[in-house]
Amino acid sequence: MRRDLLTSVIAVVFCTVVFGLAYPLAMTGIAQVLFPGNSDGSKITENGQVVGSKLIAQDFRRVVPTHARKGAKFERIPDPGYFQPRPSQSNYSASVTFFSNLGPNQKDTRAEVKSNLNGYLKLEGRYDPGLTAADVPVDAITQSASGVDPQISKANAEIQSHRIASVRHLPLSQVQSLIDDNTDGRFLGLFGEPGVNVLELNLALDKEAAQ
Repeated sequence: MRRDLLTSVIAVVFCTVVFGLAYPLAMTGIAQVLFPGNSDGSKITENGQVVGSKLIAQDFRRVVPTHARKGAKFERIPDPGYFQPRPSQSNYSASVTFFSNLGPNQKDTRAEVKSNLNGYLKLEGRYDPGLTAADVPVDAITQSASGVDPQISKANAEIQSHRIASVRHLPLSQVQSLIDDNTDGRFLGLFGEPGVNVLELNLALDKEAAQ
C-alpha cells in the first residue's frame, strides 16, 4: 500500500509539472515566436495606445439621461455616428462573456427579439425609409454565443451605412467602400460567412471622416 501511495504521488507531481507547467509554457513560447499578435490577444493599437481587441466587440452606445417619476436616471442608446455590434447580454464586457440562455420557444425570447427588432427599425428606418422587418438580418437582433462577437454580417453593415453616411456627411459609396475593406472572407474560402469587424470599421470611419 505504501508503494502504491508513493507511486500515485509521483505520478501526480509528474503530470502536474509536465502538463500543468512545462506544456503550457512551451505552447506559450511557441505562440509568442510564431504568432505574437494572436497570442497577445489580437490587440488593436492607435497612436501607440491599445484601443481594443480584434476578437472582442465594444460598446458603441452613449449614455443619456432619462427622466422618470423617481428622479433622473440614465440609459444607453446607440451612437448614430458609429456602426453598432450585435446585441450583448453582458453589455460587451470582455471579462464576463455569456448569453441569455433563453430557449427559442420562450416568451421572453420572443419579447427580447421583438424589442431588438423594433429598436433596429427605429434607428435605421429614419435613414432607410424602405427598410422592413423582413430586410433585417438575424445577427442585428440576436445575441452571439459569447455576447461579444466582434463581427456583424455584411448585410447588417450595409443597412447601417445609410445612417452613417447621413450622420457623418459622407458619400454612401465611400462608407460602403470602408465596409468592403473591413470585411473578412470565409475561412479558407469555404467555411462560414463573410463578417465585418465593427471595431476596425469604426476606427477606419473615424480616420475617413477626419480627412
